[in-house]
Amino acid sequence: MVIFHKASELQKNLSSSATSIGLVPTMGGLHIGHISLIQKAIKDNMRVIVSIYVNPTQFNQSEDLENYPMNIEKDLKILMPFKNNLILYIPNHQEIYPTGISSKKYDFGSLSVHMEGKVRPGHFDGVATIVEALFKKIKPDKAYFGEKDFQQLQIVRALNKMLNLGIEIIGCTTIRTSDGLALSSRNSLLSSKQIDNAKVVYEALKYINTKVSDWSIKEMKYYFKSKVEAHEDFKLEYFYVVNQCDLVPVSFLDPKKEYRVFIAVFAGKTRLIDNIKLFRI
Repeated sequence: MVIFHKASELQKNLSSSATSIGLVPTMGGLHIGHISLIQKAIKDNMRVIVSIYVNPTQFNQSEDLENYPMNIEKDLKILMPFKNNLILYIPNHQEIYPTGISSKKYDFGSLSVHMEGKVRPGHFDGVATIVEALFKKIKPDKAYFGEKDFQQLQIVRALNKMLNLGIEIIGCTTIRTSDGLALSSRNSLLSSKQIDNAKVVYEALKYINTKVSDWSIKEMKYYFKSKVEAHEDFKLEYFYVVNQCDLVPVSFLDPKKEYRVFIAVFAGKTRLIDNIKLFRI
């Protein structure tokens, strides 16, 4: 598997005949969700680049950064079946932040105000900083992101438009365990009991979707909170129903608009985030 630590060397390796370059940005801790993005990228492109970089500026707490599950040897083993189809880009801090580790400031309007933007100030500035760096260094034709981080996906789309980069941003369906838990690198920090109990998150979200025509948003939140917090050491951080286009929370549903439910739950010290599109049944 070809690995580059500098984008300048990576660019020299890219054939001028590569009519389509796909990028899958990751922070490592790879799992089946990442693999699904990679498989989609391989199907769509002549060359696929997977980046692995744990970006410090998108972490709000040093403890969260320190506890992030990093294991590059394990990641490389997971990627081995695709070794003939991938180029790995594994930069260091100096490569990404040559003048010092700090994020740029962006204005994404309502997209970055609520949910993760509210509880993690500066998070999306950090996300946008690393994504902008990757996009400009690698110059992909297409980039792949999971819908589990739907707010991040919308931020990336806005960034791409803001900078007029012309990259096709492809959102891919959230990959879940058989119990419905959205796959995340941080799931490795959960105990076996927490993993078992975490299935309540998706179960409750699915049930809420069956009650869209009957329940108010307050009733949806009350139900979700009571189901989740019935489990020991599970605590709801937020529950929002938002307009899908601008990610602004709403207090009632307009039948002409599309909505998503966004949630964040603490399982002990580990945060679980998820979202689903609301369908009128």
